Parts: sequence; C-alpha cells; structure tokens
Amino acid sequence: MKILCLGDVVGPAAVDRLCNVLWKYRKEHQIDFVMLNGENADAGNGITKATAQRLFAAGVDVITGGNHIFKKREVYRYLDDEERILRPANYPAELPGKGDTILDVCGWRILVINVQGTVFMDALDCPFRTVEKILERNAGRYDLSLMDIHAEATSEKIALARHFDGKIDLIVGTHTHVPTADARILPKGSGYVTDLGMCGVFESALGVDVDCIIQKLRYKIPTKFELSDGNVTFQGVEFVKSPQTAGAEFVTRVEFS
Repeated sequence: MKILCLGDVVGPAAVDRLCNVLWKYRKEHQIDFVMLNGENADAGNGITKATAQRLFAAGVDVITGGNHIFKKREVYRYLDDEERILRPANYPAELPGKGDTILDVCGWRILVINVQGTVFMDALDCPFRTVEKILERNAGRYDLSLMDIHAEATSEKIALARHFDGKIDLIVGTHTHVPTADARILPKGSGYVTDLGMCGVFESALGVDVDCIIQKLRYKIPTKFELSDGNVTFQGVEFVKSPQTAGAEFVTRVEFS
C-alpha cells in the first residue's frame, strides 16, 4: 500500500491545479490512497461541499480538517453525511461531523483519525485521550491506521507521535503550512513527519499575499488577507506499508507542481 499525504490546500487556485494533476501523479507514482487537509480549500478559509466533491473526483480519498473546518456553515450537513471528510475528533461531540472513519481501499481497511492540538490553539478535549478512545473503539476493525495531527506546536505533535508510535502506522502533522525535514520511521515503527507543508502558492506567506502579512505584522492594524497569485506547489510525504510489517516501510518527502 502506497499512501500520499498532502498538506493544507490553500484557496481555489490550488484546488484547480490539484484537479488537473493529481490523477496523473497517482498513476505515475502508483499511489493507492491520498489524504489531504482541506480546511483552507475555499476563499476565506473553510471548505464547501462543492469543493470537497471536486477534490474527491480529482483523486483525494479522504479530507481532514482543523480549526477552520466549520467556517462555511453550508458544509455542516455534509460533514455528517460524507464518510470521507473529517473534522478534529476532540471538538465537542454535539458539533457536525466525526473525527475518524474506516475506508475500504484495495482490500485494506484504513482507519483515518483527525485530531487537533491544544497548545496555542482552542482548549479542546485532550488529544491523547481522544485518540486512545478511538483506537479502543475500533480495535480489530482495521488493517492500517493513519492520523493527521492539526496543531501549532511542534513539541505537541512530536509528543503525540511518540505516544502513539507503534499503535498508529502513519502519523503526520498539519496546520503550519511549512514542511519539516524530519520525515522518518519512529523507534517503534510508525511513519512520521511533523508537518506536511502546504498545497498552494509557494511565493507567499503561507498562501497569503506577502504584502498583506507585512502590513499586519508591521502596523498591527486589521488587514484583509488576500490569497497570493503564482505557481502552485504541492508538498507532502509518501509512505509505503506492506501486510507483512507493522508500521511503515519507509517515508519520504515529496514536492510537485
């Protein structure tokens, strides 16, 4: 099983480009499963049902979310109805959607977990205990497990990854939009990277026009963020998992346009 995990997709231009290139990339690299963080897919953050459906048609198998997943209220019912789109599991249970799903792909039952960090972010339920409960509830129901940790602090992502090392096959971080250089196999066998990076305009400030960010940070005044124009780059990692081994066989960074 070869898995491609892509970082936060930022804005309609990145979605358009992904729709043009992903299936070709999948075929050339023999990708069996694609996970993408989609919480910034639409203009002004968030994701709509229409955009999610475009991403699925483009070759994405599961969409994970984060702190912007509830930005577009029109997606709320879709979060309840569609098994392939997730929001962080440690948000209150009363909210739309779910934080884990099991998908059948190429004869594999793949458990995907989406959880959000709490350091420098909203005070949600404990991500450690939330994920432990998910693993306990789904014990024996899956062949491979994958987790997206949507978090600000690298230390929290690493702590979560080391806690679940050997219990979850593939663990990736999202949210900062900056790829980290630590893609590796952890001591107990889990594939890991602290942050996948971003699917968006590389010559930007996390996908946003640089001048907007300079004005905001220099003058400390309210500033409307505009998405940057330019060439779109896709950043992430590829994992390989075989039925004979626990965890990942290898993990490597990828970047394409």
